[in-house]
Amino acid sequence: MQNGTKMKKEPITITGLEKLKNELMFLKEKKRPEIVSAIAEARSHGDLKENAEYHAAKEQQSHNEGRIEEINDIIARADVIDITKITNEGKVIFGSTVYLINLDTREKINYKIVGKDEADLKKKLIYFQSPIGKGLIGKMKNDLIEISTPAGTKNFEIKDVQYI
Repeated sequence: MQNGTKMKKEPITITGLEKLKNELMFLKEKKRPEIVSAIAEARSHGDLKENAEYHAAKEQQSHNEGRIEEINDIIARADVIDITKITNEGKVIFGSTVYLINLDTREKINYKIVGKDEADLKKKLIYFQSPIGKGLIGKMKNDLIEISTPAGTKNFEIKDVQYI
């Protein structure tokens, strides 16, 4: 903790925490030894000043160690939310899955509201601090909502909220 500031807790789902722990294990147990081996191999080729393999491996090592540090920090600040243990009263909260109808296009869509490291729009995992995430949090099933997004204003009806 720097300058006496309190570490900010970061909400994360159980799935998100598992994913991070798996990535951390991969980086430490598989990637790190591969990089160390690549550095040793490149070093054996002699002059390091003009050794592109050596410099590439050192850069890769720097990125890998940086990501390990980042994941350790996230895990240390993780506030794991088990959505299945919360009573569902139809309210959109962190970790909930929201079923929507876009009132402009009649398109049905669903999002799971997650933390920053889990967010992946292609998988319909949306960051709770994103415009849509912020627009949904705290709303209730059957609410009509208007959300300003970078692509313009969108109108939705919340058809269902599940804690799965």
